[in-house]
Amino acid sequence: MSLLRAHLAKRGALTTAELPEVEHGTWVLVGGVVTHRQRPPTAGGVTFLNLEDETGMANVICSPGLWDRYRVLASSATALLVRGRIESDHGGAVVNIQADQLLALDLAAVLSRSRDYT
Repeated sequence: MSLLRAHLAKRGALTTAELPEVEHGTWVLVGGVVTHRQRPPTAGGVTFLNLEDETGMANVICSPGLWDRYRVLASSATALLVRGRIESDHGGAVVNIQADQLLALDLAAVLSRSRDYT
């Protein structure tokens, strides 16, 4: 993700390390690699994603409506750019992003060929 940081910063994306400093209810943009997806049977159709960038991890909450709108992308993308509102407790100890929009992050654009010596 560090190889994409300049591109993400130009788009206004924050790092996950910056999220605890953001005020509750603020719209943010954050990008990262999807480390896991969870849909507990007791969550009423809500799906939880975890994004990881070079500074840490972010919890993303996907409502059933959002999941339906972005089903293919949300269930298959390796990395995502997520727009949403910050949900935090006082002091930022627990921070979630209530997702509003998901966009694919193309990691292939930053992959470089290795320098192999034979």
